[in-house]
Amino acid sequence: MSSSNSNSAYSLLSDPFLQFPTESSIKVVWFTEFPGVKHKVLYGENLDKEVIASTTQLSRTREDEQSKVKGDYSQTRRREIWRHEGEITGLHQGEKIPYKVVSLFENNKMESKIFSLTSSPKKETPLKILLTSDHQLKPMVAANLQKVVETIDQVDAIFFAGDLVNIPDRASEWFDDQRGGAFFPCLQGLANYKIKNEEAEMVYHGGQLIQFAPLFPTIGNHEVMGKWSKNKRLSKQFVDAIPREVAQDIYLEKADIINANYDDNIKENWIKNNSFNTDTYEEIFSFPQTESNNSHHYAVTFGDIRLVVLQVTNIWRSPSLEKNVTGRYQEAERQFNNPENWGYGQHIFKSIEKGSKQYQWLEKELRSEAFQQAKYKIVMFHHPVHTLGGNIVPPYTNPIQKINKDSDGNITEIRYEYPQENDYIIRDLMPLLETANVNLVFYGHSHLWNRFISSNGINFLESSNVGNSYGAHLGENKRLIPPDYSPLNYIEIGDANGLNPVIPNLAPLIDENNNPLPYIASNEITVFSILDTEKGTVSSYYFDTRQPNSNVIKFDEFAI
Repeated sequence: MSSSNSNSAYSLLSDPFLQFPTESSIKVVWFTEFPGVKHKVLYGENLDKEVIASTTQLSRTREDEQSKVKGDYSQTRRREIWRHEGEITGLHQGEKIPYKVVSLFENNKMESKIFSLTSSPKKETPLKILLTSDHQLKPMVAANLQKVVETIDQVDAIFFAGDLVNIPDRASEWFDDQRGGAFFPCLQGLANYKIKNEEAEMVYHGGQLIQFAPLFPTIGNHEVMGKWSKNKRLSKQFVDAIPREVAQDIYLEKADIINANYDDNIKENWIKNNSFNTDTYEEIFSFPQTESNNSHHYAVTFGDIRLVVLQVTNIWRSPSLEKNVTGRYQEAERQFNNPENWGYGQHIFKSIEKGSKQYQWLEKELRSEAFQQAKYKIVMFHHPVHTLGGNIVPPYTNPIQKINKDSDGNITEIRYEYPQENDYIIRDLMPLLETANVNLVFYGHSHLWNRFISSNGINFLESSNVGNSYGAHLGENKRLIPPDYSPLNYIEIGDANGLNPVIPNLAPLIDENNNPLPYIASNEITVFSILDTEKGTVSSYYFDTRQPNSNVIKFDEFAI
């Protein structure tokens, strides 16, 4: 992918994109596959001002034999990528400024096209915000984002509720996967993804969105890599995450060998490398680095919105009960005597339990003047609160391990239980949000569209049927639950947390009996949602990729 105006053999690896504006500044970020010199942002009406960018190298980006990219990656190996960030300051709210980026390397000059930027908007500025999640290089993403631009024109920001790619350390998933649907190209109008069906074959290019509008990301389970390895497949490393506490216990057993000088940095890196990390996600994006905000949870004011972003996600494990599956409910039988290969169920990466650091941060944020005075209070995270999707079961709590043995002491079963009464989202998080007059809770994870409203008037939206779907659990489509788990009251159909889905109020899809469906869970119909701060509404639209010349349909709209 070349997004530069250069005729040289070199090019920019991405177009520039915008990050975390303040009232007087904004950050411009782009990537190259060379270290280069004099990376800079030119801006102003005549592009006569410049700011020199700071450059860092991504530390964990790699490719492997499963990568869809040019080059010899028969073995897992490093892919060198550099990130450049220039911060434009002295801006005035409401003023759009032209800009472009320039990188120099070996007498070659590479530059982007000219885009525009603006600082954080004033209160009462009419804004349109794209609500999206779960792109993961799925088939309909490029079509989805192309239709956003065709329908809405330019949005003012993107709120992204996690699962940006599949394997976060695989560089090509971010930049140049040869199937044409990598993360940045789709959001920058540079994708080249083909959808073929009976009616036609269409190539979709995504939309030029993040060159003009800041992206606010969230950590989902696909932003987290597992145990580090120099040579294992990246997909294997991705699923090979274990709880921090387990890695800490292993470290303590071997500390004298691993870290003879008891260096704290060595200890910290060893535990991270042998449990899980979000390093690539944190190195790609900018975050508001204040005393309280960080890459895992943050809060920002954007016009009339106070956006609160939390890390609420756990590792995804298969619900399968096949004896050699490392799953959400069990360990694989062949690994019973190899605890170093256990998966530890669907363990949670960062606690939101009452009393945790993140919970205490949230308590403070909800009391803040910035939150309380905001017209629209929006909370975003990845894991669903209410959904017809499969990922609401089991409850969001740390698994309890139970090891059963026979009379000779041999392990016969290692199972994991998740007590419903310990669901941290329902038990701990929601009481905070309910008393804080939150207008909207936005999340993803189950790859469908459905919405709910609580008795307290909180709107819940899951608008993650962007690229593909895993279905909705209503009627005969039951979730896969172990037969002997019935005392734990895991819910096979409907919302596991007790709300009824709201039927779309404009143009719902209908079933074979002509009944309106309260969801969209389709691999041909893609959905996007737009928050309009002027009207105080969230509107959802669908596009049927089987009919490429059809109109985008607004099928639901609600006030917040």
